Amino acid sequence: MTQHQANKRGQAAETYVSHWLQQRGLVLLERNYHCQFGEIDIIARQEAILVFVEVRFRRSSSYGTALDSVTYHKQQRLIQAALHYLLTQQISTDTVCRFDVVGVYQDHGSTWHCQWIQNAFDGS
Repeated sequence: MTQHQANKRGQAAETYVSHWLQQRGLVLLERNYHCQFGEIDIIARQEAILVFVEVRFRRSSSYGTALDSVTYHKQQRLIQAALHYLLTQQISTDTVCRFDVVGVYQDHGSTWHCQWIQNAFDGS
């Protein structure tokens, strides 16, 4: 698979997950938030909780789960990007936040499947 194909598939997965999360009650605030610390795939609100979502597209589970692929280093970058978002949007750092990971894959019949891990890691 070329990098271009991988990027297109990743974007399709993020679009699918965005809609999937909205069907489960989350209100989408931003997609692909970029800053000097990295990117946050989806920023949403679930009632009073601000949710930062990392989407992990997997072609197979043979290399581990989606959560396994979010290393400590990646977690730290996501936390820094989330803090940047809070500061630039002038959102109180007292706001309750959560870091979720959604693992998504597409079976041979092109059906999407998601595994939503809420509060996947601690942001403190």
